[in-house]
Amino acid sequence: MPFRDLIQHDFPLKHLNTFGIDVRAKHYLRVTSVDVLRSALADPALAALPRLVLGGGSNLLLTRDFPGLVLHIALEGREILAGTASHHHVRAAAGENWHAFVQWTLAQGVGGLENLSLIPGTVGAAPIQNIGAYGAETKDFFLALSAFDPASGEVRVLDGAACRFAYRDSVFKHEGRALVILDVTYALPRAWQPNLRYAELANAVAEQGFDAPTPQQVADTVIAIRRRKLPDPAQVGNAGSFFKNPVVSAEHCARLLAQFPALVHHRQPDGSEKLAAGWLIDQCGWKGKTMGAAGVYPKQALVLVNNGGATGAEVQALAAAIQADVAARYGVTLEPEPVFV
Repeated sequence: MPFRDLIQHDFPLKHLNTFGIDVRAKHYLRVTSVDVLRSALADPALAALPRLVLGGGSNLLLTRDFPGLVLHIALEGREILAGTASHHHVRAAAGENWHAFVQWTLAQGVGGLENLSLIPGTVGAAPIQNIGAYGAETKDFFLALSAFDPASGEVRVLDGAACRFAYRDSVFKHEGRALVILDVTYALPRAWQPNLRYAELANAVAEQGFDAPTPQQVADTVIAIRRRKLPDPAQVGNAGSFFKNPVVSAEHCARLLAQFPALVHHRQPDGSEKLAAGWLIDQCGWKGKTMGAAGVYPKQALVLVNNGGATGAEVQALAAAIQADVAARYGVTLEPEPVFV
């Protein structure tokens, strides 16, 4: 079938973003192969349109109808490669569900990604955000990825250095934003050891009496913690943690501690201090508060939610009000994690 026959018009996006924002795309194309992607981006009429590459829609706040072409990446496939003496190499296509991929690696007897269990979204989105949780990040296990470059029409392979990973950041949020990720390969240690550096996870594992936990037991513990603390997007629209944990200078942190002794902070290798955004928001009295149909999750102040029928503008207004309060009280700027479109 010609790719143009696959394009749908005035397409609803409510079911394709975890916030459940009810907006529509002028044009929509479900990308199931590189050939379909290449054809769409080579078409002069389509190439001239605004373009939104969509994965699981879990790190996105849609504020209006999208006036151009939505490319929904639905590439599938996962495999274990030859690897090395020290590492298993596993590859997954960009459209694969991230949590399902993590669980699949564990089922193959390959540990490493268990701390990143139950993070919503797709494999292709993981490097863009450098997703992380419970003491682990994508960059810790990343080997390489393939990406389609619309400018050249070629597929490029990028290693970790080329991806320029940082805290919830990568080259794909900057000059590499036009690249479309096709698949990602991870290097996971054959000599696996549990990563229990995160105190909450270590305590939860210990409480279950696991002296030598398996990768699956660590994953199950992470899943239980996340389900207890965070809302299920299928039940309550949300995009997980809405704000990054801000990093301030040691001097700024010291001034804050003098005024707020209970301030939650973590020293970074460079001497700076990472503050807990959720604590800052909670202390400003926002936990459980609402603005219109948007609100702050009662169990976790870092999560903004759609209580039913919220618009992207309502969520954006709530976020701005929270940012203003935190800045006024602590002199700290909160940066949203989701991309506003």
